[in-house]
Amino acid sequence: MSKAKFGVVVFPGSNCDHDAYYVLKNLLNQDVKFLWHKDSSVGDRNVIVLPGGFSYGDYLRCGAIARFSPLMKDILKFAEKGGIVIGICNGFQILCEAGLLPGALLRNQSLRFICKTVRLKIENKDSKFTNSFTKDLIDLPVAHGEGNYYCDEETLNELRDKNRIVFRYSENPNGSLDDIAGICNEKGNVLGMMPHPERAAESIIGGTDGKFIFQSIINSLN
Repeated sequence: MSKAKFGVVVFPGSNCDHDAYYVLKNLLNQDVKFLWHKDSSVGDRNVIVLPGGFSYGDYLRCGAIARFSPLMKDILKFAEKGGIVIGICNGFQILCEAGLLPGALLRNQSLRFICKTVRLKIENKDSKFTNSFTKDLIDLPVAHGEGNYYCDEETLNELRDKNRIVFRYSENPNGSLDDIAGICNEKGNVLGMMPHPERAAESIIGGTDGKFIFQSIINSLN
């Protein structure tokens, strides 16, 4: 099995970039590089990771400023050509702001920051991001203040009808519409999810379910 070439994007305020790098490099033995948000190209990378954090301090709206970073122009082209992109937490917010995924992430229904482990149901096990799972329920941590997914009724129907809802919360922690925790684009090469798989990739930190999301991406390239 050949190595995937991952690029982990670093924005001012990213704080899960090193976590993602560690999992990909040290646990899964992949080719990984950090990509600075002011770079003009993703280069030879074939998977892009938009990590969690607080890009630009979450001023204006989460992800709204990061969406205009120079590198995002090339990531848009990369995704349109079929390149694999995964946005985690703040990365999901950026993907929505950039128009690569529909909808928006609103303030949590409780108006409080949520940090805990949640149970997810895998709704689409045939995706590029879930093909290595043998079970239907997984446990991943969430840590966000604006993870309440919302879209209009037409978009929601399309997400349902085209099997684009990849993950749902078993017990909704933030008020997300239809319990949505993660969605993909129509081509199936772009995933946005609020839970953090990079924080659940080793048993020593409480679980390994997250590792299989990255392993699924690797499988889809081989």
